[in-house]
Amino acid sequence: MSTADTKPTSVQDSPQKQEPLVHAQPSTASKLSTFLSTYVFSKDHKVIGLQFLFSTLLWFLIGGLLALAVRWQVAWPWSDVPVVGKLFAQQGGQMSPEFYTMLFTMHATVMIFLVIIPILAGAFGNFLIPLMIGADDMAFPTLNMLSYWFMWPAFIAFGASFFVEGGAASSGWTSYPTLATNVNSSPGAGWGQTLWLIGLTFVGVSSMLGSVNYMTTIILMRAPGMTMFRLPMTIWAMFITAVLQAFALPVLTAAGFMQLADRTIGTGFFTPEGNIVNNAVATAGGGQPLLWQHLFWFYSHPAVYIMILPAMGMVSDILTCFARKPLFGYRPMVYSVAGIAGLGFIVWGHHMFMSGMNPALGVTFMVSTMMIALPSAVKTFNWLGTIWGGKIQFTTSMLFALSFVSMFIIGGLSGIFMAATPVDIFIHDTYFIVAHFHYVLFAGTAMGVWAAIYFWFPKMFGRTMNEFWGKVHFFLTFIFLNGTFFTMHILGAVGFPRRLADAYHYETFHHLQPLNAFMTYCAIGMVATQIIFAVNFFWSMFYGPIAGRNPWNSNTLEWTAPSPPGHGNFDFQPIVHRGPYEYSVPGIESDHLMQTDPPNSAATAAAAAAH
Repeated sequence: MSTADTKPTSVQDSPQKQEPLVHAQPSTASKLSTFLSTYVFSKDHKVIGLQFLFSTLLWFLIGGLLALAVRWQVAWPWSDVPVVGKLFAQQGGQMSPEFYTMLFTMHATVMIFLVIIPILAGAFGNFLIPLMIGADDMAFPTLNMLSYWFMWPAFIAFGASFFVEGGAASSGWTSYPTLATNVNSSPGAGWGQTLWLIGLTFVGVSSMLGSVNYMTTIILMRAPGMTMFRLPMTIWAMFITAVLQAFALPVLTAAGFMQLADRTIGTGFFTPEGNIVNNAVATAGGGQPLLWQHLFWFYSHPAVYIMILPAMGMVSDILTCFARKPLFGYRPMVYSVAGIAGLGFIVWGHHMFMSGMNPALGVTFMVSTMMIALPSAVKTFNWLGTIWGGKIQFTTSMLFALSFVSMFIIGGLSGIFMAATPVDIFIHDTYFIVAHFHYVLFAGTAMGVWAAIYFWFPKMFGRTMNEFWGKVHFFLTFIFLNGTFFTMHILGAVGFPRRLADAYHYETFHHLQPLNAFMTYCAIGMVATQIIFAVNFFWSMFYGPIAGRNPWNSNTLEWTAPSPPGHGNFDFQPIVHRGPYEYSVPGIESDHLMQTDPPNSAATAAAAAAH
């Protein structure tokens, strides 16, 4: 037998001329092992990104249902709860104030730590970073896998906390001592609060593992020709978010360990001397509750930008694609993202204006907070400059991206009010605060997430989502969202307090009940609308129109890979010749130039003239 006789069958060989090869059937054990390594304990960044995506969408549903329960109590306190009222049989079908406190604590916890942060950094960060920089995977695939699986102890801890004696944590999502450190303070201050701290610790570890991986990958694994200033804004935002996580998260993680020690082994980091709660004296004292506030907000205000910067980056890429224009002011956009991240570390004190801080220090935090509006304004004007004069394609993704800009403007402007100490003292702990952070962290971030899902869905699954039902999803969500959250500004301006199970106990708030009822109807409509999204999402995964490599005619590297990309992502090593936003370049027949398109004299001259 010659060497030629042993050559494997090529693609070009006719099957009629070849004897079929008989392969041994894999055993059940090997099939299971292959399934686990491919889909469960996968080291492929794309699979890990999808694992984050599906996990966070499930928790998004749970967080939304918790929000509806909160809204029911605020609108109609001491009324029978529909459907789930049997859970409160001991209260005659009514929700107790203690249970309400647990609801808003866990709603915020779920939405922030199990939805927004992991869906942005975990899902889209994992899926997009290697594809958009031209790498075959993350720098540390095993570490990447662990970043997802370290979320599962958090999922289990937060989930189990609903079923332990006393219920889930009920000290608010900020976990302020001494409510959080004294087990006698409330029903949820027992095992529920301990599980909350354990879950928070694992979320922190997961995020730190991811941040190290992201920074290393972006710095060291870019394709040939992919300089830092040829990176898309999505990657710049993910990179700066990873830097924020690396520097801010250790502070919160350490503080969480300290509070856990206060609760379990009797240390006194945050418990003051002589603290008595429900006639029980704390076992140790000498601590300072304000220390926890400083440590918590030193992380949690940068966390606001951890939750919004990736959405800003992705929206920037989506706007340029569907406006068919280059991004207006690319370098100022990069510098503004970096400026937001830097200033984010010196503004945490504006959460503590009511804590009795020195007025001089309060002025310092007030000025630094107002300064952060400057890079935010740069981004906003650059987005408007990108849209202006563009050949706008009103796809579902573009509609969500445009609404992100408008929602961010509303949330940002209300933030300027709260930056001023005299105003903040008036509206502190009112629904004006709730309105602000929901416009930034939900109305803003969620709109960015939906824009990203509709935009990159073809790359993830090889099919496109239905545009008609996508637009129905957008318009209903937009209407109900603003009906829910804009009304909160009105309530807050007249002093309606947050975190009270029955604010109508005070006669001065009786006339505000119809507004709360209206908000609750809108919230129910908003949650119900997501059924449209869920059906569209899962139907399109299997039956949506098949997408090519580049259904949106976009410029960036991920659109040169197959849809969905196989192992290793690319058919060839991409070589980058240009920036990510060369749309509608004069003198070029096509309205876009891919980053991998080789240079030619006409295109180069036209691009130089355009810039």
